[in-house]
Amino acid sequence: MDGAGGGEQFDSRTVEDVFGDFKRRRTALIKALTVDVEEFYQQCDPEKENLCLYGLPNEQWEVNLPAEEVPPELPEPALGINFARDGMEDKDWLSLVAVHSDSWLLSVAFYFGARFGFDKASRKKLFNMINELPTIYEVVTGAVKKQQKEKSSGHSGKKSKSNSKARAPDYQEKLAKLQPKDEEEGLDEQEDEDEHGETLCGACGENYAADEFWICCDICEKWFHGKCVKITPAKAEHIKQYKCPSCSHKRARVDI
Repeated sequence: MDGAGGGEQFDSRTVEDVFGDFKRRRTALIKALTVDVEEFYQQCDPEKENLCLYGLPNEQWEVNLPAEEVPPELPEPALGINFARDGMEDKDWLSLVAVHSDSWLLSVAFYFGARFGFDKASRKKLFNMINELPTIYEVVTGAVKKQQKEKSSGHSGKKSKSNSKARAPDYQEKLAKLQPKDEEEGLDEQEDEDEHGETLCGACGENYAADEFWICCDICEKWFHGKCVKITPAKAEHIKQYKCPSCSHKRARVDI
């Protein structure tokens, strides 16, 4: 299944397959509205015809005209997103596109569910798996990151509003030696890990993992996987004030 919207031929037709397709398309759309926001903005020229934002199953996104066939092979995203680009604040426009992208993702997932004959239990399972992830709107607007400042001390990466690294591992080891090795300590560590696990990347929306490099934007104070914003630990050492792609784009718009 080809064409606009990136229809996919499934080898099997399980809930897990459809959820995997959903996650890949979601990753693509989040990338367009966060990491690649400047490129996405430029492609949505109001002078062009009705354009749609598609998330493809290969985790890439595209801005394109809607499918010509009626009915289309897959449900279509919101039409004409480019026409509203210059009539709204950037953040409001991106938020609006995010909301419609969430709606489109659900319609595609349940289109496959209906096409593959999912029963009531399978549809419920699919919805529950989807519902465990934050929406694109939540990722783009930062609605799920209100508590990140309290959780930021445990991250390996740049600290927000300071150009220093988070606690170094040797400091953590020294601190551990001063603390009693009892059950309460184990509980505290577990709670700390749980808190970190709730922190989500501002680009891909995935959870924090202790073995991954993260960096915090000094402007919006959102955390990002280094790989999602193309920042390595070595590169971070030379950055005095890190601005995420979204904040850099906003600054560029103000300057213009």
